Amino acid sequence: MNEFQFTAPLWEWPAKAAWFFVTLPVDVAGEIRFITSDEMMPKRGFGSVRVEVRVGGSVWATSVFPDKQSGSYVLPIKAAVRKAEGLDKHDDVTVLLRLIGI
Repeated sequence: MNEFQFTAPLWEWPAKAAWFFVTLPVDVAGEIRFITSDEMMPKRGFGSVRVEVRVGGSVWATSVFPDKQSGSYVLPIKAAVRKAEGLDKHDDVTVLLRLIGI
């Protein structure tokens, strides 16, 4: 299955730029690693995986990025989506994530 739904808190990266992320549950990250581990799959920069995301009524294409600290992937949530969906730091975000190109 190449589609996952989960709910996780929105957090802000503690740096100068205001980047916001949701950390994927570890079990979802494990499934994504398994699905994308095929030797025939082209690897993307930084170990990222292309995805299509739905949060509320917002749908967009992006990538999830591996995060060594959590042992999972992080999903960037852009400002336009946060504004459209009324999301703020620490809000729980329900995400429908679909792997692209698999």
